[in-house]
Amino acid sequence: MNIGNVSGGFQSQIQDNREPEKRPIEVVVADKSPLILNGLASIFDNDDRFNLVATAADGERFIEALERFRFDVAIIGWNMPYLNGQGVLQNVQKREGVQPRLIVFTGNGAPDIARQVMRFGGAGFCSKTDQPAQVLETVMAVAEGRMVFPFMDLSRSGADPFSSLTAREQELLASLSRGQTNQQIATDLTISLNTVKFHLKYLYGKLDVKNRAQAVACYLNASGNM
Repeated sequence: MNIGNVSGGFQSQIQDNREPEKRPIEVVVADKSPLILNGLASIFDNDDRFNLVATAADGERFIEALERFRFDVAIIGWNMPYLNGQGVLQNVQKREGVQPRLIVFTGNGAPDIARQVMRFGGAGFCSKTDQPAQVLETVMAVAEGRMVFPFMDLSRSGADPFSSLTAREQELLASLSRGQTNQQIATDLTISLNTVKFHLKYLYGKLDVKNRAQAVACYLNASGNM
């Protein structure tokens, strides 16, 4: 009897100390190419971290999926029939309430597409030349609230709309454009987390924005005009 009680208590203690399993990330994929849809569906179906909710062959069908299902992240094409990537992003921007975070996945090599994705509220950008593991990592990062975009050098030639920023503030803005968290920025720049928040407050004030998404969007928008 005593052995049974001890054993039962020990098993209960082990069970209580287990970390709760994370909920799979709910994903929707939209692209005009059946090959891309099938390929991404296969990647997500074979990874327990994700749950593929639906696929859509064009922008209009994606909006229908948006109205029917709840999900965390969507990967959408840029050049889609009926409603392209820009149209989808603008549609989602106008909607009230919490919306899924959108990643544009495209083979279009135009250099300004990443800027447009950010400008219209996208959370990430992937090229169809990226490896599958990189695409999955991007989805994971975006689901965690990070922004993932190609880095653009702040020192590019041309008129600098951020000439009033200090060197430290320019470093912070560059880190934001790489999708880094406050803690990662603090580690990379060897400063405290509170110092990062202090600098970001003044950075947002100078750019007349409210958060990091708007700060990076402001930078990308200006960079596109250089």
